[in-house]
Amino acid sequence: MTTITNTQKIIQETEKYGANNYHPLSVVLVKGEGVWVWDADGRKYMDMLAAYSALNQGHRHPAIIRAMEEQANKITLTSRAFNNDRMGSFLKRLCEIAGFKKALPMNTGAEAVETAIKAARKWGYMVKKVQKDKAEIIVLENNFHGRTTTIVGFSTEEQYKRGFGPFTPGFKVIPFGDADALEKAITPNTVGFLMEPIQGEGGVLIPDEGYIRKTYDICKKHNVLFMADEIQTGFGRTGKMFCCDHENVKPDILIVGKALGGGVYPVSAILASDEIMRVFTPGDHGSTFGGNPLGMAIAEAALNVLTDEKLPERADELGRYFVDKLGEINSPYVKEVRGKGLMIGVEIKKESGTARPYCESLMKLGILAKETHHQVIRFAPPLVITKDEIDWALDRIREVLTESK
Repeated sequence: MTTITNTQKIIQETEKYGANNYHPLSVVLVKGEGVWVWDADGRKYMDMLAAYSALNQGHRHPAIIRAMEEQANKITLTSRAFNNDRMGSFLKRLCEIAGFKKALPMNTGAEAVETAIKAARKWGYMVKKVQKDKAEIIVLENNFHGRTTTIVGFSTEEQYKRGFGPFTPGFKVIPFGDADALEKAITPNTVGFLMEPIQGEGGVLIPDEGYIRKTYDICKKHNVLFMADEIQTGFGRTGKMFCCDHENVKPDILIVGKALGGGVYPVSAILASDEIMRVFTPGDHGSTFGGNPLGMAIAEAALNVLTDEKLPERADELGRYFVDKLGEINSPYVKEVRGKGLMIGVEIKKESGTARPYCESLMKLGILAKETHHQVIRFAPPLVITKDEIDWALDRIREVLTESK
């Protein structure tokens, strides 16, 4: 008689009662600490995905868990119908770290992107004086900004759009990495340029050095808002607090999320100038949970961990080491290794199959990584990872990338 494991039981139950909208690896995680997680049958793995950068501070960081517990014992939710004593303190800390005058808190990354879109459009009408309902926002091929109907409507991934139309107009798509294409696409109705400094879901695609600065300068020249989606690249992931910092660019609207919640609670925000934020008046935009005291306490602690433990600097140093060592692996299956900080992609040659089987082989050796855009294995561990832990992972990655198929 075949014995069914705890993992199999849980997966069967999940698949029976859940919508089939994800294709996860066949592992059920029940415990996490730092860069390590354990499954329902007691097996230990290194987390090399970090919940798509939501776990930059690692699983259950003690300072973040302590802040959560302390706040949970006081008050968790007030709604924005009333003030609470945690939001102002958090907003001040976030603005200080990012160098902005104002921040508007929400919950999920997609909500923050929607908030940025609304801000840019209303700024276009109120300040730039674009004709009513004519505002355009320029976006990039292979973008990933979330899953709402507005956002998937300007995706170039057909599966994200299939069956969900009709879509919101007002978006123009140009190639990623081509600054000249941005200049050509701008019209008097252009109010914003929405971009990811590195396209994570697109396959860890990194533009040529100078692209961020050049597109920013083009936006300034034409009075267009430069809107940086740093939901995945922000908070130390690429070796700077924000990826735009590599080219000394301060966006007009900075969009953040994921690691802002410390891997504990969904917290997102946009940051901008007084002029841009002034377009919002009471009743224009909001969220029942946006700015709630529990989320704000957690997010402030998450920010303090990033600065106190110098996690951006750590990501820069260890990311260089990790990329160099991956590049030394003489693999017949690898087309390219690319990365910035601890946001790293290993692209598998198409003739060697997709990245999925390699991720499954890594899982058997105790490493949890996930394929993105079919051909790329993404390695993006929590920023608290050590050099010894990277070496442990490299031994197993080397085995998978060099074994005979």
